[in-house]
Amino acid sequence: MRPAPLTARQEATIDTLTLRTGFEIELLAPVGSDRQELADALAARRAGRVRRSFHTDSEPSAVPGVGVFRHLSPAFDVVDDAGSPVARLVDDITLTSDLNGVSGPPGHRGWYRVLCDEARLLRLIERHADPDAPLPDVLGPVAELFGTRVELVRGAARVNDTTGATVAVAMPLPGGRERPCELITPPISRDHGRVLEELLAPARALGFTVPVEAAVHLHLDGAPFRRPAAFANLVRLFGHWREPLWEALGTNAACRRLGALPDELCRLVEREYRSWTALRDAARGFGLTKYADVNLTQLVSERPARDTVEVRILPGALDGASIVRRAALVERLLRRCLDDEPLPRPDGRAPADPAGALLALATTGAGR
Repeated sequence: MRPAPLTARQEATIDTLTLRTGFEIELLAPVGSDRQELADALAARRAGRVRRSFHTDSEPSAVPGVGVFRHLSPAFDVVDDAGSPVARLVDDITLTSDLNGVSGPPGHRGWYRVLCDEARLLRLIERHADPDAPLPDVLGPVAELFGTRVELVRGAARVNDTTGATVAVAMPLPGGRERPCELITPPISRDHGRVLEELLAPARALGFTVPVEAAVHLHLDGAPFRRPAAFANLVRLFGHWREPLWEALGTNAACRRLGALPDELCRLVEREYRSWTALRDAARGFGLTKYADVNLTQLVSERPARDTVEVRILPGALDGASIVRRAALVERLLRRCLDDEPLPRPDGRAPADPAGALLALATTGAGR
């Protein structure tokens, strides 16, 4: 994994974060360990506790006629002694390379996944199922909803509706899937580096490592970018400056679920929009996906589930200082996007000195 090519002078100018920021940090537990072990360690440091919950994800289906299987997998929410959130630890199905050839037997600690082929049904299942229940019992409340019973078949549990159509299946967690660990922080308003180190130092002590496909995601408040000028600049930054950003941040080329913004969106924001609603509706027509360098889907949603801009191109890391250093460069660029003056395109300096060009970009604009 390439380090970011920032000089010492450049690093010294951008090592502080000021915006409220949430982090998603992808880690890997050592063989024989799991994400619950890290959750327990974090809780113990704060005299807190761990609550088991479900994490929702999806993956391509091998079943003919079913495009995607959605599933619930074991997640662990850490709270401190006052009940305030510390971190959430979940699986990340994009982390696979480190598991090849070293996966253990399925059903680690009795863990399982609940699979379903319909998003609305899965939300209903999550609402009624008990994440602490053992595999044979977890779908009992779902069976009651449909007026049927749970069928146990070769170590799995299945619920069908009254016509025989399958509603959901609970199956032992595939071997090795207990090791991937996406560490999700609540929004951090100050002392970002210290807070991250309080989470990552225990991970290092337990032997957690940075996976091959790892990334760090940043979540920042979305509201300031719901203006035509700010949204347009955000698109210009991640559309026109993609290559310098990847070079300066050291984006992990093995990271999955990244992608460029649609060319049509880059052209759209060059039109004049006086109304945010009009621009939002037009942008939504291009089929934006969260699996891009920057996730804009929540900005253009009428009912955002998480009201943030998500920057997805920071490389994996296991120390707070390197995460904050890269995040601070992103923060300066996002602040520049809030200026009404349009972001320029990269000039001839960017290929030779991408970090320097981005720092210069961050200082352009009206009144700067």
